[in-house]
Amino acid sequence: MELAVLKIIIIFAVILTAIAYTTLLERRFLGFFQLRLGPNRVGPFGLFQPIADVIKLFFKEDITVSHAHKFYFIAAPVISVAAVLTCFAVVPFAGNVYVADISVAVLFLMAFSSMGVYGFLLAGWASNNKYSALGGYRAAAQMVSYEVPLALSLAGVLILGGTMSLVDIVNNQNGLWYIFQQPLGFIIFVVCTFAETNRTPFDFYECENELVAGYFTEYSSMKFGLFYMTEYAHMLLASCLITVFYLGGWNGPLLPPLLWFVIKVFLVLFVFVWVRATFPRLRYDQLMTLAWKVLLPLAFVNLFVTAVVAVALS
Repeated sequence: MELAVLKIIIIFAVILTAIAYTTLLERRFLGFFQLRLGPNRVGPFGLFQPIADVIKLFFKEDITVSHAHKFYFIAAPVISVAAVLTCFAVVPFAGNVYVADISVAVLFLMAFSSMGVYGFLLAGWASNNKYSALGGYRAAAQMVSYEVPLALSLAGVLILGGTMSLVDIVNNQNGLWYIFQQPLGFIIFVVCTFAETNRTPFDFYECENELVAGYFTEYSSMKFGLFYMTEYAHMLLASCLITVFYLGGWNGPLLPPLLWFVIKVFLVLFVFVWVRATFPRLRYDQLMTLAWKVLLPLAFVNLFVTAVVAVALS
């Protein structure tokens, strides 16, 4: 029992540290893309910048605006960050490096990841601010829309693997990664994860051009910090899931399995930043059109073809 608790503490400590340094990674990469330096003053190569950011957020004045619905206003960031951190409990980082391996891990992920929308929607409503409310409504519409093709794209992986256990899904890719067997499903899944994580070109939750900062306009100090942490935790979780479902997880030659997993996640994170530095934001009607008129039909086609081929080869 003590070893299990210690394992959980170590894994989540590493995850929280990785989330903090994902923010530094993005700022350094964006500096490279935009021909500037990025954070480089706090510690060697700016390595202490995430620590400085956390300390600054802790000592910022914590304001709860007088017109807010206070209980829900405070609960919203807690719900958001708790939902995404809970998902890491079933992510396998190597053959035996995980918190839990459950037979319905994919359903667990879909259930808890979708709970994050309640935090964003509550934040927008509880702030009693029109800009925040619009950001919350956009978050709900966007996440619900893109969860449908995302789930359907995963169905192809489940058909090939014959299991919902993430450990078994990775083990089934020992010879051939699912990205080669499910190229269309991979593209749909990646596009949907960009939308689910509120990343460019789908960053409509906050959309500072017209919504100031969207659902967290009224938030400050560590309540804002929790939302900030949620976004990068979502990005890290999405990178881990892309690695697990399509890139063979920890499978790879020569190097230790855990190192292979870290390398693949790092490369996916790089793509997240690369896309942010490259593409402009879509229009909102284009966002919805892409989900319902493009990705959803393609997801059904991918599911149908995968099912037919699986039955034919069985």
